[in-house]
Amino acid sequence: MTERTSRFGRLRRVVPQARPEGTSVEPRTARPAEARGARPRRRGAQPKVVALGGGMGLSASLAALRRITGDLTAVVTVADDGGSSGRLRDELGVLPPGDLRKALAALCGDDEWGQTWARVVQHRFQSQGEINGHAVGNLLIVALWEQLGDHVQALDLVGKLLGAHGRVLPMSALPLELQALVRGHDPERPDDVDTVRGQATVALTPGEVQSVHLVPADPPAVPEAVAAVLDADWVVLGPGSWFSSVIPHLLVPELLDALTRTKARRVLSLNLVPQPGETAGFSPQRHVEVLGRHAPKLALDVVLADEAAVPDRDSLIEAAERLGAAVELAPVARPDGTPRHDPELLAAAYDRIFRMHGRIGPWR
Repeated sequence: MTERTSRFGRLRRVVPQARPEGTSVEPRTARPAEARGARPRRRGAQPKVVALGGGMGLSASLAALRRITGDLTAVVTVADDGGSSGRLRDELGVLPPGDLRKALAALCGDDEWGQTWARVVQHRFQSQGEINGHAVGNLLIVALWEQLGDHVQALDLVGKLLGAHGRVLPMSALPLELQALVRGHDPERPDDVDTVRGQATVALTPGEVQSVHLVPADPPAVPEAVAAVLDADWVVLGPGSWFSSVIPHLLVPELLDALTRTKARRVLSLNLVPQPGETAGFSPQRHVEVLGRHAPKLALDVVLADEAAVPDRDSLIEAAERLGAAVELAPVARPDGTPRHDPELLAAAYDRIFRMHGRIGPWR
C-alpha cells in the first residue's frame, strides 16, 4: 500500500495482497487511460469535469468539485416522482425539477450572494393550501421552462441568477419512470420478484433490488450532456442513491455510449453507508458489482471510497479491477460522525486523484 499525506488528510492507493499462485482476478477488458488516448496533462489549466447523479449525493460531489475547478457540468437524473417535483410533473407534464434545483444550489458560492440564493431556491412553503411543500426553486425553474420553452436555456438562466459555479443539465428532456425488479417487495412473499414502479417507491422498498430500467427504455439524451461528457477531462459518477440516482444515467443509450467513448478518465465515488431500502446491507464492493452488471461495457479508472467505510479492502479491489479501476481510499466523511460527505475533504480527495492520475495542478 502506498500513502500520501497533505494538510487535507491522506489518500491511499490500495494495492491487493499477493494471491496464491494459480489464482487471479480477470479485469474488465479495459485499457488504461493513456491507451484510450486521454488528453496529455495541461499545465496550469483547470480540468473539465462532468458529475452525474441526483439528489443529495450529487450535491455533495458538486459542492466539492466547485472548489477545484471552474469548468464543471452536472448531468442530473429526471425520474423523480415524489414530493414537490412529483406534483409539478403530474400537474404540468414537466421534467421533475427537484434534483436540478439541488444541483444548482450546491453550485452556489460561499459569498453572501451565493448562500442567500442557495437558501432561497431551497426554501419550501409552509401552508394549509396547495402550495404547501413546494420549493421556491422548483417553481422558478418550471416558470422559466414555460416562458422560454427550452430546458437548457432556462437552467442556464437560473444558474446565472444564482452565480452558480458550473452548469446544470438534465440527462434527458423526457420525464422518465424508474422501474425495478425487487425480490421480497411484499414482506409476505419474500421469495417473489415483483416489478416496482416509481423512483420514490424504489428508493424505499423493503425488498432486495435486482435491477432497474427506465420507461421509455431508450430515452434520448440531452445533446449538451452528451457533448459535455465527450469533451471532459474527468467524469465523476456518484455518490448518491445507487439504483435511483446513479445507475439511471447508464440506462440512457446515448449517454452510456458517450461515457464509453469519452477520452475522459472516470471516477466512481462510493457512498459512506448503504441506503435504507434500496441498498440495505450492500457492501462497497457490491455497489461496484451491480453498477457493472447494468453497464458491462463501461470501464472505470478510479473507485473512491472513505477508508473507514471499507471493511474488506481486498474484495473492493477485486470488484474495481473487473471494471479496470484502481481503488483510492481517503477520509471524506464529516468529522461529526454523520454519514455525509465533507465538501472540503471530498474536494481534497478529488484533487489528489486528478493530480495523481495525470491531470491538473494543486487545489485552489
